[in-house]
Amino acid sequence: MTTVTVKLSRSNRIYRSSEPVEGKIVIKSPNSISHQAIRLSVNGSVNLQVRGGSAGVIESFYGVIKPIQIVKKTIQVRSSGRIPPGTTEIPFSVNLREPGENIVEKFYETFHGTNINIQYLLTADIPRGYLHKPLAATMEFIIESGRVDLPERPLPPEMVIFYITQDTQRHPLLPEIKTGGFRSTQIADGDVCRKMTLPIYVLLPRLLMCPSIFAGPFSVEFKVCITISFKSKLAKAQPKSDPTAPRLWMALERLPLELVRTKRDQFSC
Repeated sequence: MTTVTVKLSRSNRIYRSSEPVEGKIVIKSPNSISHQAIRLSVNGSVNLQVRGGSAGVIESFYGVIKPIQIVKKTIQVRSSGRIPPGTTEIPFSVNLREPGENIVEKFYETFHGTNINIQYLLTADIPRGYLHKPLAATMEFIIESGRVDLPERPLPPEMVIFYITQDTQRHPLLPEIKTGGFRSTQIADGDVCRKMTLPIYVLLPRLLMCPSIFAGPFSVEFKVCITISFKSKLAKAQPKSDPTAPRLWMALERLPLELVRTKRDQFSC
């Protein structure tokens, strides 16, 4: 059985739009096979989709938005011919952005959210004519922002003053769209000391995070949700679900969180 795989030159698969994406197409075949050509396609796009309970009123808005094409190009790696039996490695190098090329959309960073997906794919196609099944393989690579326009040091933190009172608690009519789900961590338990500073430390998964985006047809924004659960018999009677959903025995406050990448390859909030 003949197999085709795409291997990138970098094990972490991270590239910037100004860098060429390099690697090799590995073909393993027990017999010699003929082909019409070997082509490599690069496809980067922003896809908006509605899943699960987000459908309904929100779907009527997001359903009309087509995928936003960031980059789409195809190069020919090898002309028609034959591939010998055994393992054949064909190197490739493709520029995502050519000098002087007019790029319509910005190269947004890779992001895998629930309703927004920013993805870049490499696809190797080997057509073999009408009598043979074509061969193909796809590999995802990760795009991160270039270093030219990035700040040298992390941005200084901003202090946000807020109050959690009975007047600030409300039940929203529509649930918020979650672009990347949520991560939760417990920072205190029991009768917390008054006027005590509680540090917050949360690890952010790379593919579920990216610098905050405020584009025309879409945006990727993040929030910090502070939830206080009071001791109540009602809490034991209700099933556990979304910890950010309003409950009678809970108080919560949502604060905007802006993520910025710096030249030191780290996020700054």
